[in-house]
Amino acid sequence: MEYIKVAEAAKKWGLSDRRVRVLCQEAKIEGVTKNGGIYLIPANAEKPADNRRLKGKVIPKAYQPLFAKIDSLKEKNKGKKPRTDFLVDFIYNSNAIVGNSLSKEETSMVLDGKTIDKKPLKDHLETVGGRDAYAYMQELVSKKTVLNEDIIKNIHSLVLLDKPEYKGVYRHMPVKVLGAFHLPPEPYKIGNKIVKLLDEFSKSKAHPIEKAAYFLIKFEGIHPFFNGNSRSGRIILNMNLIKNGYLPISIKKSDKIRYYECIDSYYRDTTTEAMVKLIAERLEEEYNT
Repeated sequence: MEYIKVAEAAKKWGLSDRRVRVLCQEAKIEGVTKNGGIYLIPANAEKPADNRRLKGKVIPKAYQPLFAKIDSLKEKNKGKKPRTDFLVDFIYNSNAIVGNSLSKEETSMVLDGKTIDKKPLKDHLETVGGRDAYAYMQELVSKKTVLNEDIIKNIHSLVLLDKPEYKGVYRHMPVKVLGAFHLPPEPYKIGNKIVKLLDEFSKSKAHPIEKAAYFLIKFEGIHPFFNGNSRSGRIILNMNLIKNGYLPISIKKSDKIRYYECIDSYYRDTTTEAMVKLIAERLEEEYNT
């Protein structure tokens, strides 16, 4: 293995020599070794995340290596923009998870203003609604707007373009999600549950990825609307990631079973671990694309 010295690593990562030595002393750099009092760092070692920026955050020990890896990628790719086909990929996959029949190519065509022959109007409207909701979310992020109940309803209103009577309106009947471990709350509890979730989220000292995962799981569990919960939740997920400096992610159609199992695992085992890992994998994928 090829090694570099502290000064070379400091120059490569834009850090001071002193900071790199501290990272070596704290074993924050994978593969570092010491020879005659001189630290030797693997030439291909990634820049460690600056955990000083996470001061006051509570990070479970099991998540520390994973978050360090993702935060290192974030630091290494600072300023990186989402890939050019991200919006098409995100809308296609998010809609496909809930049964939209448009292919990725057809989704792109609809976003360009075209109509796909023999495909339901509903599928077209879901695509346009997803685009508008995502654009609204981006505007909120640019203004550093804090997530609140009205924003959740507004996102849902845009997502549910195909069902105007239900846009931004909490469901007024009990529901049972087929195959789900968790039973969503009664309709009269929804408003209070959302307010409580927003309060928990604002006060949480968890790592941003864990916070985003927790909010998504709880939002899906509350299932506040008759339809469009899953698509709205994934837009809110990206809002929470982008606001914390991460790239947005696309939960894939192929992730569908795993995605719902991640939600179930929280209500069954009281852990966000499965969802955290899925989000982290998709983040790593975006940074390495």
